[in-house]
Amino acid sequence: MRRLRTTADVLDACDDPLVRWASQALSSGGAAWEHRGAVAVHAPSLTRRRRLVLSGPPEGVASLLAAHGRGVNLRPLLDRPLAHQVASLMPTPWVEDKPFGWMDRSGTLDLPPEPTWLDTPDGVEPLLRTALPESWAWPGEPGVRRWAGIHHDNTLVATAAEAWSSPDVGFMMGVAVHPSHTRKGLGQRICQFVASSLLTLYGTCALFVENYNAPAIGLYRKLGFAYRDITTLLPAV
Repeated sequence: MRRLRTTADVLDACDDPLVRWASQALSSGGAAWEHRGAVAVHAPSLTRRRRLVLSGPPEGVASLLAAHGRGVNLRPLLDRPLAHQVASLMPTPWVEDKPFGWMDRSGTLDLPPEPTWLDTPDGVEPLLRTALPESWAWPGEPGVRRWAGIHHDNTLVATAAEAWSSPDVGFMMGVAVHPSHTRKGLGQRICQFVASSLLTLYGTCALFVENYNAPAIGLYRKLGFAYRDITTLLPAV
């Protein structure tokens, strides 16, 4: 089992965008390992969770999970099909937690003219509390870098954030449209603006999405994002 000591080491060992995104943790107290072609990144605080992000051949992932996957509030995160294979290889039982979705894309995307990055996040919190109270990203939260917005009559009606981006994967969170302004294409415009900006900066853009949210998944697919099921594994009690 080999310790990966820098983000560059992780990127050399694994080309999975999920792991590349998690590699940002190595600059803030995280750690990473490689074993038999598999990679694990321990991220002490990534999107509100203490995570162990894993990718690679099932046997190698199982060994990394056995060695580094236990701890208080630690959430091993990996592709859902891989999670099922790995769980069957573990000497002690692990169970699947709530699955959700990861979407990413690379390349370039046209920049729409209307949305802008906000000078201050004024109006974002009231909009989120109305349109997306379960948002993972909020103004002022560590890792949440900036907000984009669309206004109508000087009121913020659509927003999305750059949050928890890594050196080569920009991350989009907090997408919200006021209920009185839905079905006007604002969600697609705000997402296209943020995704275009992040693709220019990082080369890859990614996001989390609820796996049952078909309209959101469809919108992101229109913008060129590919979907994959991911999940967390938890030790069986």
